[in-house]
Amino acid sequence: MKQLLKQSIRPAVVLFLLLSLITGVAYPLATTALGQWLLPAQANGSLIEKDGKLVGSTLIGQNFTEPQYFWGRPSATGSYPNNAAASSGSNQGPLNPALADAVKSRVNALKGVDADNTRPVPVDLVTASASGLDPHISPAAAEYQMVRVAKARNLPEVQVRQLIDQHTEGRQWGVLGEPRVNVVTLNLALEQLK
Repeated sequence: MKQLLKQSIRPAVVLFLLLSLITGVAYPLATTALGQWLLPAQANGSLIEKDGKLVGSTLIGQNFTEPQYFWGRPSATGSYPNNAAASSGSNQGPLNPALADAVKSRVNALKGVDADNTRPVPVDLVTASASGLDPHISPAAAEYQMVRVAKARNLPEVQVRQLIDQHTEGRQWGVLGEPRVNVVTLNLALEQLK
């Protein structure tokens, strides 16, 4: 019996160590090396630098609240908006009164900063994304804010519209998702107009 147990344990321990080496060391090293070789910017977080200083990522939204900037989707993350360490959604269903109150508050905030805008507010400006970190808005949400941003920056609307068009990304591979505008890169482009 002792001999049988000894014969069973040795292969199990060897297999455990071999699989630990493959899945815990070799595979992560190979995928990291491949990512750094094929897609280095994406593998390092798609970081954005301006004048040698890190200012954000194209993958994580930022909390823009001043009228001269395009605003992104509301964030439902942790203790402060767009907290990448606490990604989460609000998990509020359409019948939840808290969601209705939050949407109403967000609509009022948008109307308060742009009282002349009578168009319907696009839904992505008043509802959080699943991760709470989405840096994108719809082209309709960008156009909704265009007049306010142009007025606040003393820019012609046509120039701001051109920036929106330049920063509108199409569907991924032409079929997945919807057209979208990255708010972080759009606001950085606005800053470069100065």
